[in-house]
Amino acid sequence: MVVIALGIMGHIGFRQPEPQVVRITVPDQTGTLVNQSALVDKQNDVVTYSVTSVANHTSTVMFDIKHELICYKPDNQEVCFLRKMERTDYENVHMLLDKSKKVNQFWLEGNETQRHTEFLGVLGGSHVDASTLQEPLQTLCLQSTIYWTRRTDGPGKQRLIYFCIDICFPSNICVSVCFYYLPE
Repeated sequence: MVVIALGIMGHIGFRQPEPQVVRITVPDQTGTLVNQSALVDKQNDVVTYSVTSVANHTSTVMFDIKHELICYKPDNQEVCFLRKMERTDYENVHMLLDKSKKVNQFWLEGNETQRHTEFLGVLGGSHVDASTLQEPLQTLCLQSTIYWTRRTDGPGKQRLIYFCIDICFPSNICVSVCFYYLPE
């Protein structure tokens, strides 16, 4: 009896923690409330944002802390954009990991929220083979064309902006990430 009880207690005690969904509500520049959610997987060091636009398109932004990568996947497109994580990315993601231990919903006030825009240029000739990616990025980008990106100062006159995603962190910082193609 004691062995069975210890076995059950051991199984319950060593169960893997389930990923947690955190809801983030923030007003956009016009004051309209925008809802987004983040799936926080502490076991695998992954935070996945689902960002829904006013046109009801949901894009995915995955922060893979273990592999030090961020992946952007726009809705209704078979393309993924990768970039290496930077210090500020780690700070923002760790803030969400810490806050998600206490609550599962954040309301960010518009007058407290800082906004800035980042431009990411797609590097010419930078196709990535999906089989070289680790999980969960490989699953997210399955059957997609994958490109490496880098931060840039902004689009030039001849460059085409591809799309933009607004990501809001619990630190009251919102980032608009805009992608465009660099001329080859």
